Amino acid sequence: MIFETQVTNIGPEAEMFQEEKMLIFFGNDAPATLADYCYNIQLAASTGEITKGMTFTFDDQAYKITAVGDVVKKNLDDLGHITLRFDGSATAELPGTLYVEAKAMPTITVGTKIAIN
Repeated sequence: MIFETQVTNIGPEAEMFQEEKMLIFFGNDAPATLADYCYNIQLAASTGEITKGMTFTFDDQAYKITAVGDVVKKNLDDLGHITLRFDGSATAELPGTLYVEAKAMPTITVGTKIAIN
């Protein structure tokens, strides 16, 4: 396991991006302009590179990582900020986005544990 944290707050508009198969994570210090649209997570540094083929988990729901944007690790480590797309893309189109397999999105509540391994 190279990353583990948990959801601490859910912005009132965070679920609106689910229609686009997208989630936005941000540490507890999300800027006011973004806070309503984010799932806040406890800031934690990853202990290794995040690569295609690894697994992103929400409690016991696992998703294979299919592509990793160039600044995902830096943004996750520094800000707790990444966008997660559930579309199975093999190529990262956006530098701060982590792409996972296209399947039903997870149910997320305050306290949901998220991990990368």
